[in-house]
Amino acid sequence: MIRVRRATVADAPAMADVAEQAYAPYVERMHGVRPAPMDADYAGLVRDGDAWVAEDEGEVVGFLTLVPERAAMHLDGVAVRPSYHGAGAGRLLLTLAEERARAAGHGRIWLYTNEAMVESQRLYERIGYVETHRAEQDGYRRIFYEKELG
Repeated sequence: MIRVRRATVADAPAMADVAEQAYAPYVERMHGVRPAPMDADYAGLVRDGDAWVAEDEGEVVGFLTLVPERAAMHLDGVAVRPSYHGAGAGRLLLTLAEERARAAGHGRIWLYTNEAMVESQRLYERIGYVETHRAEQDGYRRIFYEKELG
């Protein structure tokens, strides 16, 4: 059974491995460019942010990183091992992101994804995120989304 818990620095290598597996299919679509989450400092995100992992029988199968901001919660990263797609880990993590945003007093949550990640775009739109704009940022073509939390 998949459960979610707060991440520790000891989880950082597993989080990096999840990111490597989850984002590898996009490298070709992005013409050889590695998506930013593949090279993130997960130990730093755990130390300095609000980081969570989904695990199944002790194995980290997904993660969530959040960055509280003044006006809204920034959903900085979410990823699930491909072998766990459809098992509910992503849904648990996205639900937790909204719960954490509400608990911090935020009425909205925002994120961005790469234009090449059409599967993510469809998912975010299906669960109520609305595209706000597109921009090139740090060399990536990103789509920005936000969701009002009731």
